[in-house]
Amino acid sequence: MKHLSLILLLFVFVSCKRKASKENTVEQTRTSGSVKILVDESFSQVLADQIAVFKTDYPNSTFNLVEGNENKIVPTFLNDSTRVIILSRMLRPDEDKMYRNRSIVPKTSRFAIDGIALVTNAANIDSNITVQEVIDILKGTSTTGKQLVFDNAYSSTLRYFKDLAGIKELPKKGVYTLENNNDVIKYVADKKDFIGVVGVNWLISSKKGMTEAVAKVKVMGLKNLPGKKGDGAFYKPDQKNLITGIYPFLRNIYIINAEGREGLGTGFANWLVSQRGQLIVLKSGLGPHKMMPREFNFKNTN
Repeated sequence: MKHLSLILLLFVFVSCKRKASKENTVEQTRTSGSVKILVDESFSQVLADQIAVFKTDYPNSTFNLVEGNENKIVPTFLNDSTRVIILSRMLRPDEDKMYRNRSIVPKTSRFAIDGIALVTNAANIDSNITVQEVIDILKGTSTTGKQLVFDNAYSSTLRYFKDLAGIKELPKKGVYTLENNNDVIKYVADKKDFIGVVGVNWLISSKKGMTEAVAKVKVMGLKNLPGKKGDGAFYKPDQKNLITGIYPFLRNIYIINAEGREGLGTGFANWLVSQRGQLIVLKSGLGPHKMMPREFNFKNTN
């Protein structure tokens, strides 16, 4: 009986080892194997949608996503521990050079267009704002009493607006940061004097436990600076306005691949800009990198 138990234990051990070995030996190709991807948390939902469909087509693919704000994930990418990243900007020359010094050329592909929405308390009568007003608030020169609140101090969203206003530091009054997008919505839902700044991708995705707060805010219309596209009226960040580029606060979503080989990261990056990947972007409510032509099949009924 004792020997029988030992034999059974040995059999279980060998079976588990074989199973683990089989899992670890999945061929690394463009459609199989595993890849670790760093993701700007603003775009986590659209990426999750893409991966879900990709895995139905290629079940031998495994994705390990690491979400974080831009300031957190970019250093991780640059220190070579993870070689695929989703950002709202391209690599800067000095960042690109860090990989080229390792004989690796990062490949950058835009796969979607996101907008940055401004939201205000639903009870506010004024639901429009100009780009110039936003810049004045960021520079600390506004006299309107309007105030901006962002997701966090290290987000790509705040970096976008610093670049827009040409500032390095935020003013002491009028611009504030919290922890995440949920906090922004809750804050604006309770306070009429604040304008929340959130990504459209986050705003249109499902938000567990946020239904009541979202119902208390509304998206503002935005007019661009004189002489620029979108300066003739106030536009909201709906999909049509993202695609036409008439909404002022637009940002691209890029996948940057520095694998340096033909792996799953390369295959997934190519898939994102394929017809199937772009249709998922379109379904998500964002602007696709390119509009895919529709094909019609006509049947002869004679």
